[in-house]
Amino acid sequence: MKSAPRVGFVSLGCPKALVDSEQILTQLRAEGYEIAPTYEGSDLVVVNTCGFIDSAVEESLEAIGEALAENGKVIVTGCLGAKGTIVRDTFPNLLAVTGPHARDEVMTAVHAHLPKPHDPFVDLVPPAGVKLTPRHYAYLKISEGCNHRCTFCIIPSMRGDLVSRPVGDVLTEAEALAKSGVKELLVISQDTSAYGVDVKYRTGFWGGKPVRTRMTELCQALATLGIWVRLHYVYPYPHVDEVIPLMADGKILPYLDVPFQHASPRILKLMKRPASSEKNLERIHAWREACPEITLRSTFIVGFPGETEAEFEELLAFLREARLDRVGCFAYSPVEGARANDLPDPVPEALREERRARFMEVQGEISRQRLAEKVGRTLDVLVDSVEGAVAYARSSADAPEIDGIVQVKGAKGAKPGDFLRVKVTRASEHDLEARAVSG
Repeated sequence: MKSAPRVGFVSLGCPKALVDSEQILTQLRAEGYEIAPTYEGSDLVVVNTCGFIDSAVEESLEAIGEALAENGKVIVTGCLGAKGTIVRDTFPNLLAVTGPHARDEVMTAVHAHLPKPHDPFVDLVPPAGVKLTPRHYAYLKISEGCNHRCTFCIIPSMRGDLVSRPVGDVLTEAEALAKSGVKELLVISQDTSAYGVDVKYRTGFWGGKPVRTRMTELCQALATLGIWVRLHYVYPYPHVDEVIPLMADGKILPYLDVPFQHASPRILKLMKRPASSEKNLERIHAWREACPEITLRSTFIVGFPGETEAEFEELLAFLREARLDRVGCFAYSPVEGARANDLPDPVPEALREERRARFMEVQGEISRQRLAEKVGRTLDVLVDSVEGAVAYARSSADAPEIDGIVQVKGAKGAKPGDFLRVKVTRASEHDLEARAVSG
């Protein structure tokens, strides 16, 4: 019997790109292709790229170059493929180049260079599709693209305007994931709060029941699956307040990932940030009053063109007042094609990096204090990995890859995907230590 054609796969970039990779892999498996773990075992290689910032572009170009050197037959997809002709100019011998969320175009290229096998008697794909995450958690992408035009961002030029997935399709996928054993869904998009805006929040159907294409109703439906639901990339629009009671009632995780980006009104205006006029400190206080257990994560940019020392200090003051739980910070990167590059008074690179270090020093102390408050408390955690009697897990406050971990001692017999009840014994700047408790 002739062996099935084998496709190697390299996936780079953010969780949204990861979902694109999962969709391509699912289609490959559905059509009978095997996924090869090495270059030399592959008939061709697909590289899903990122092109958001300069370091991501460099990483993607290196990955493409490595795949060409090791295999020679390479298809490129993803955001870098939509960024002008840089990929073709650098690597003219590629089999094909596509942009992001281009499953059909990738499959067309695969068919052209590696004809698909045919076996109608074998079901090759699990109902939940092929996933690149561990079995116990998965990303649930609810939309593509973005309607905002932030001056530091080129994502709309690569991924287009907002296109919300039909709510019935999203919930059917979520249900299949839950039935396959997934314990945590991470809801992602470019702008989760805007879900349904493009279709005027029209009503869809799931399980024969009407559901509006809107974040609140989506969360209410996801809450019925009985698994963890975590929200990412939530802009602070007023209607976000509607999901906080769901968190307070334990229906979805008390966790919000809100990319504030800055605190200075002038800088936010230069960034063309949506909701820049919102009184974010008041919103934060109101969220915590309604749901004291809520964890707030955010990202910020320092050294944006024109940022003065006074405006940077304004950001630090916001940070001290907001006392956010989890924070990432980037020194401004002049991404090719971003309108912010044309703004006057660019901040020198050395000063950008100095401000980032000062920012993280302030946030590090806040994080240390916030975690110290958890010592002595009892938490439910989800196990990611186990070494002997030590489990490495996450609480409701910890998203995979980007937040901290809970190191649990006395967890003999625990397996990835298990929930454990633990008592926190020690805290550091980012992580917790705990011991397993019964009950």
